[in-house]
Amino acid sequence: MRYVLIGTGSISNTYVAALSGLEGSKLVACVSRSGRRPSAAPGIECCRSLDAVAAPFDAVIITTPNGLHQDGALAAARLGKHVLTEKPLAITRPAMSAMIEACARAGVTLAVAFQHRTHPDVLALKRLLEAGALGRIYAADLSCKFWRDQAYYDSAPYRGGLDIDGGGPFMQQACHNIDLYQWFFGLPDELVAHRATFAHRIEAEDHGAVLLRHANGMIGTIVASTAARPGLPARLEVVCEKGIVVTLDDRIVNWDIDGVANPGQGAAIAAAPNVATLGDSARHQAILRDFEAAVRDGRAPLADAESARRTVELILRIYGR
Repeated sequence: MRYVLIGTGSISNTYVAALSGLEGSKLVACVSRSGRRPSAAPGIECCRSLDAVAAPFDAVIITTPNGLHQDGALAAARLGKHVLTEKPLAITRPAMSAMIEACARAGVTLAVAFQHRTHPDVLALKRLLEAGALGRIYAADLSCKFWRDQAYYDSAPYRGGLDIDGGGPFMQQACHNIDLYQWFFGLPDELVAHRATFAHRIEAEDHGAVLLRHANGMIGTIVASTAARPGLPARLEVVCEKGIVVTLDDRIVNWDIDGVANPGQGAAIAAAPNVATLGDSARHQAILRDFEAAVRDGRAPLADAESARRTVELILRIYGR
């Protein structure tokens, strides 16, 4: 497939690297309001709008800030182009609905780069949960105690704000992990959340905790932070009828489940949770492969828009919106 990048910030370089490993696929242009090209593709055609792109293309990859995702998706849908957007899908319910409806009318695929879903241990755990192999799930505790310094938030005027970032660590840094929580266990029937800003000069929270109750009785907890210096790996503990499972950065590190072999493959995600830029593109390449297969086969992608919408819905409920 031939791609146009919409947005040329640091994450765009991860997609340039991922595309370089996909045989037959390539980046043909970028769209940037500033006219800046990705540093990893300095010679690429750069336009101020998608309509101005001269090269033929099949799909867009949206890497603009959270609150601008809908602009790129709607522009692509008008041109009949498929859409892969960085997480989250969007930061408001109307924006998500507009994106989904526009892509459906245009008959194009809309997917979200929730690349943590592609980790082998995550996929194995998802299959076992769907099959009921762990028995009744009693509790799930997700801890995302990350760190960002003030310089990170000062690096762009929208960082840590509500209008563009959409919130603090719940919407931004812990979004991937909250997506896995929702993908595994669904939306809760009720929740209680507390949020505060402790360590940074930002509009949104930098630390918060949530208690969740699900229809099947499962009790969940989620902690999300960028105030936990120097930061810890994301940790998920699942307590169930047959034992306990613990993951760190999506890798199974403890498996004590009666009668079920540990499916973990031991391959950790390379990116540290306390680094704002990614140094490895393997998981993004996996998302791109799935995206292309979904377009080719006419099936839903691994992180389809409706599933990604539920993740944002959970975060919006945490924010009381």
